Amino acid sequence: MKTNIFLFFTITLFLTSQISAQRLTSKILDSVTQKPIPYVTVLLNKKGVITNEEGQFTFLLDEKIKETDSLFISCIGYESIGKPLNEFIENAIFLAPKAIELREVIVSNKNYTPREIIELVQDSLKKNYRYGFTKKRLFLRETYSNVIEKTNYRIKESTIDAFNKPFLDSVLNSVPKRDTYYTEMLGDLYGNEDDDEQKLSLIKASELYDKSKRLDLDNIEERFNEIIQKNVKSDSYFKVKSGLFGTKVDADDLFEADVDSTDVSALNEQLEKKKKDKEEQRKFFANYKRRTLGNLYSNLPIFEDTDYNVLFRPGRYTLTLEEFTYIGDKALYVINFEPKGSQEFRGKLYINAEDFALIKMEFENVKSLRNFKLLGISLNEYLAKGTVLFGKDDDGLYSLRYYDITKGNRVGFKRPIKIIEKNKNVKGRRKQNELHLKIDAAFGSRNKYEVVVFDVDPINEPQFEAFKENNTVLPQFMPNYDPEFWKGYTIMEPNTAIREFKSEVQIAE
Repeated sequence: MKTNIFLFFTITLFLTSQISAQRLTSKILDSVTQKPIPYVTVLLNKKGVITNEEGQFTFLLDEKIKETDSLFISCIGYESIGKPLNEFIENAIFLAPKAIELREVIVSNKNYTPREIIELVQDSLKKNYRYGFTKKRLFLRETYSNVIEKTNYRIKESTIDAFNKPFLDSVLNSVPKRDTYYTEMLGDLYGNEDDDEQKLSLIKASELYDKSKRLDLDNIEERFNEIIQKNVKSDSYFKVKSGLFGTKVDADDLFEADVDSTDVSALNEQLEKKKKDKEEQRKFFANYKRRTLGNLYSNLPIFEDTDYNVLFRPGRYTLTLEEFTYIGDKALYVINFEPKGSQEFRGKLYINAEDFALIKMEFENVKSLRNFKLLGISLNEYLAKGTVLFGKDDDGLYSLRYYDITKGNRVGFKRPIKIIEKNKNVKGRRKQNELHLKIDAAFGSRNKYEVVVFDVDPINEPQFEAFKENNTVLPQFMPNYDPEFWKGYTIMEPNTAIREFKSEVQIAE
């Protein structure tokens, strides 16, 4: 009893933002600038978390935690801290920048060129990093920000009076010009460095967005269905053409007919369809998350087929040894890389001067990754920027700790569109109605992916093959951020934008 009271009192002094009997939360600041330090590694009883971009972290507590257990905090360029919980009595944790003892680094290591350092990293990959099948407990947060930049159109012809400019304007006005969508998931990823050799067991997931922005779209869909039903024959089909290209759509596929509430058979059929749809949603969600994680993981800079190939193709980059820094007592080389010729990325490498392990990489593209224009359709992948952090496990091997990447895209559409109703059962001409538009639209998106890996356990191939995926989890919709949703689970702390997110109109799922 006395021990528990003392521990609670100590943690109360230590924390300012949130505390409970099961977790502790705090912020890590630079002692000189007083600014938050992102991506700091925090360890308690060999369990680790990473601070978010605002320097915040949360740790789960259990009955095994004692006030004498030590909290270890380390970050590149700062003095490390390691001391018992009962010695943390400040409102925030301050890290002091670590001075560089250049003479010490040079004396303890040969004066290597940047190219030689990179080659030593490559030669040491198999010795330093964990390869093969593993089970990884991880957290994935995805942020999708979309903006409609331009929606110009001109009606050239419409033989259905209801498809007029006021109606089409109402369609465009119902679509939000800016929208942000967050999704988070916690799970176990089984696999190796091959993006096709991945299995995922979902534990919990959420999605946070403003559902009220879809209300007008639902109303537009109802109005569209009414127009179709009143003006289009049920046995008609549509030819959708854009320039030289066209496709066929049946009228029945454009809307869902109402079900008679007295028709038991039809109701059962509809319920069965909804059940199947729900199952398909679960499979789609799990498959999408697995593919996302597989693509991110297989593109790490320690794998030869990576987009960030500076370790394997150093001759294609201009390498500069910028400085030395530290993580704890370990000296790090800091190498700047700039692309030559067709290479797409530049950035910095932080390399352990003792074992030549890559600890951290920062990267960003120097030119568009894809810039496609053809027949009025354009795609510009203009941004890919992020950070990769590796940490050493208890057995001395390094594995992924944190990975974030922000991608930016812009899509343009400047083409004519024809929607032609045809009916082969009507005498005379098959063409019944036509809507002919000329569209000039542009859409932008910026998507951020953050992965935090908490635990890594090696497994063998038979264990991987024997594992069965859990596809029963669907994300829980939240109109506002709910801090209780992840209670009892270790995740990466949300930033201010997520914590303060609120829908304009509150709607239950």
